[in-house]
Amino acid sequence: MSETKRETIVVVDFGGQYSQLIARRVRDMKVYSELVPCTTTAEKIKEMNPIGIIFTGGPLSAFADFAYKIDENVFKLGIPILGICYGMQITAQTLGGEVCPAPVGEYGKVEVEYKEHILFDGVKKKNIVWMSHQDYVKKLGKGFVSIASSSSTPNAAMANDKKKIYGLQFHPEVVHTNQGLKIMQNFIYKICGAKGNWTMGSFVKTQIEQLREKLAGKKVLLALSGGVDSSVCAALLQKACPEGLICVFVDHGLLRKFEREEVERVFKDQFNINLITADASKRFLRKLKGVKEPEKKRKIIGKQFIKVFEKEAKKIGKVDFLAQGTIYPDVVESGTASGAVIKSHHNVGGLPSVVDFEEIIEPLRDLYKDEVRKLGKELGLPDELVMRQPFPGPGLAIRIIGKITKEKLDLLRDADYIFRDEIAKAGLDRDIWQYFAVLTSMRSVGVMGDHRTYDYTIALRGVSSVDAMTADWYKIPHDVLDKCSTRIVNECKHINRIVYDITSKPPSTIEWE
Repeated sequence: MSETKRETIVVVDFGGQYSQLIARRVRDMKVYSELVPCTTTAEKIKEMNPIGIIFTGGPLSAFADFAYKIDENVFKLGIPILGICYGMQITAQTLGGEVCPAPVGEYGKVEVEYKEHILFDGVKKKNIVWMSHQDYVKKLGKGFVSIASSSSTPNAAMANDKKKIYGLQFHPEVVHTNQGLKIMQNFIYKICGAKGNWTMGSFVKTQIEQLREKLAGKKVLLALSGGVDSSVCAALLQKACPEGLICVFVDHGLLRKFEREEVERVFKDQFNINLITADASKRFLRKLKGVKEPEKKRKIIGKQFIKVFEKEAKKIGKVDFLAQGTIYPDVVESGTASGAVIKSHHNVGGLPSVVDFEEIIEPLRDLYKDEVRKLGKELGLPDELVMRQPFPGPGLAIRIIGKITKEKLDLLRDADYIFRDEIAKAGLDRDIWQYFAVLTSMRSVGVMGDHRTYDYTIALRGVSSVDAMTADWYKIPHDVLDKCSTRIVNECKHINRIVYDITSKPPSTIEWE
């Protein structure tokens, strides 16, 4: 699969809550998708050479003065289009239809009846879908016909087969719509003519070929954190330019137990990467001495990381490329349909200004997180690294409430390791999205043997989530929590109490600081 021949579905984002889910669903069907804001011009979309276009839902009314619009020339490209919810309404309105406030809004599960149509091949004639709309398409434009209806919405789906433009008032991408993915598959394969060549194997082959050509005889510098993204980025670059890759791993002393050893073992021994480890643990501890406020901790750690990396970069000298493990959600979050910037997609903030380089390369910028994990497995990275949980950049510094000391770090490292070990033994390590220990600042009275103690409380945290925007606390079985508690108290000095965090996000956050 070459870059020029890659099948692409362009997903036009109107600010809907399911926009990224739609793009993910397309990729799950082995077709590459790219999410673009609704302000993207028809000319730009044409340059992307898509086999199909999907319009997402959105929070606004199609007839409002400030409603998101679309370049009308998109409809003249001759490329199949599927509008979902707001996407259907803006399509209908632009092409001569009429959108009005519905007499009765539809929210949640609704029964619809489908007419015979290629979009609904293999789908039951009467089925349940997920609706979420107050407005509806009252009148269809010229050339369109209704192909589905509900008790409140006569035009629950529309089609113009001559122009290959379609609309669904419901959301086929969510699990609440029965056979919704089958409808999307029919659009992608039967209407757009997809062959389904977006696989991780083909991506690896293409990327390595392209990187080899681009990086031949060049020097590439990568800040390796040990996290999933930078680790997979390092493994991919090593396949493409083993002689030119230099990785700098900054050990700030805030890592989990055995984390540094694991990173060095995998990348030095297994992948034979030119890895420079900068042990700056004493420096970071010195700078963090007496600091309690979490945001101040973060700023100090970020500033010192850049300084340590700069020192190592100066030893290396000029490089041709600075590599970053930017992934697709970082790129998407750089700009939404409304133009608001969520965060910069340069995920190693501050480094470009301290490195003498010619160009930034981001080999993973087309991939979502789970695709990065698949790529890591394809490249031969061990499961314990590929499936590593999210870990904050400031590390254990924000899992210690209050002042940071080496003794507290060692104590938390041991408790966290025991917790993770017991979760893995119970077979829950792939079920719980994120789990970790927190060393609180609270001390309380306890009894160990015949002696009174006055020691720290460890809080254990486990959550289930999809995107970290929301999270539910995970119901870890009591017998597993019992084993964790017993081991931590017995094996870790100065801990005499264990609590389990049972708050969800919101109102709390996943991390404590």
